[in-house]
Amino acid sequence: MFEKITIVGFGLIGSSLAQAMRRAGVVQKIVAADLSAEVCKTVLEHHLADEATTDLCAAARDADIVILCVPVGAMGAVVAKIAPCLKDGAIISDSGSVKEGVVRDVLPHLPPHAQFVPAHPIAGTEHSGPLAGFPDLFINRWVILTPLPDTSLRAVEKITALWEAVGANIEIMSPAHHDLVLGITSHLPHLIAFTIVGTATNLETDLKSEVIKFSASGFRDFTRIAASNPTMWRDVFLQNKAATLEVLQRFTEDLTALQRAIRYEDGEFLYQTFERTRAIRRAIIEAGQAEYPVAPVPKTESPAKE
Repeated sequence: MFEKITIVGFGLIGSSLAQAMRRAGVVQKIVAADLSAEVCKTVLEHHLADEATTDLCAAARDADIVILCVPVGAMGAVVAKIAPCLKDGAIISDSGSVKEGVVRDVLPHLPPHAQFVPAHPIAGTEHSGPLAGFPDLFINRWVILTPLPDTSLRAVEKITALWEAVGANIEIMSPAHHDLVLGITSHLPHLIAFTIVGTATNLETDLKSEVIKFSASGFRDFTRIAASNPTMWRDVFLQNKAATLEVLQRFTEDLTALQRAIRYEDGEFLYQTFERTRAIRRAIIEAGQAEYPVAPVPKTESPAKE
């Protein structure tokens, strides 16, 4: 389907996508580009790509598609580096979980002969680095595309075909709507998880050790989320500031209402709230989005950027 695809930033998402594309047989050559020489060495040692280099521009040369799998705050700078090497008709896409900020940063550096199709695969684990990747990561997961008004239909069709080939489902929406939806479904939960686990680390030593020892499933799930890449999530919150603050305000208001119900022993309010939220869980299960593919534990940690 494609002669050459370059992946810039070979962490969990980049590595998983490379492995999934190879298994699907959709590309002749996969090139890994990462500023870390150690990451490039790991990629070649484990045969995760056909080539690997720290020279981002060289990696992008003659590529049909260049997919940016770096933190959202770095995408503009990456496009500025690779722009001189993009061939006519090249498509740039990405995997960032913020879209308005990425579009704003990328467009000033996008050459007129290239197309940009912003994308966000709703998939991941708490692990990072090239050895954290696995080819089943995107099976039955959603990938949201946020093409711009002047993005060619052909470019959108090519990116759609690529993601569908690795098992993903496609949804198309505007960048602004994407950021609001993900602010609710992803960014706020991560912010809450970081906060709860941070609160636990501030406990007295004896109590903190008991919290870790007797962690129930709820706290364990929070620690899994809170173990996510700190650079990536720092950039997400800064890039999606408006939507994050909006949903955080709504959450604060709802939390205050629950606090009031507990204080005044309003059991009916608590029951009705919990019943509504249980229905959401059932809907997620029915949609087939409750189970995650089993991810192998990385053999070693790596400084790869995601």
